Amino acid sequence: MAKCSGITQVGTACKGIPIEGSQWCHAHHPDRSDDRRRHGSRGGKRGGRGRPQVEVNAVKTQLQELVDGVLAGKVERADAAVVGQLLGTYIRAVGAELKVREQLEVVERLETLEEGLRAQRGGYNREA
Repeated sequence: MAKCSGITQVGTACKGIPIEGSQWCHAHHPDRSDDRRRHGSRGGKRGGRGRPQVEVNAVKTQLQELVDGVLAGKVERADAAVVGQLLGTYIRAVGAELKVREQLEVVERLETLEEGLRAQRGGYNREA
């Protein structure tokens, strides 16, 4: 089976399968640079994977301050309980947001792979 003629960013030969009638895979084909740029620009418009970690760390800090306040007698236990529940709800929302984002990324990657597969097959779709 033929291999792509492209060179990877680290300087090694690409192991991708060329698009039918071409010497390059989808990632290296010069006619597809606009598609790659368009798909690549989406990534910077969404929150990075580090954002949930920052949010979780902020909540952990708030919880520690809340615990310290209760133990020092500066925060009422009832107030601390309510704030703790609200922070727990916030953490669950961050987790749900992360799951949705990951699912959207998987769908986008699948669409890109399917597009590349269709391009390799010359637009031929077996299911049609």
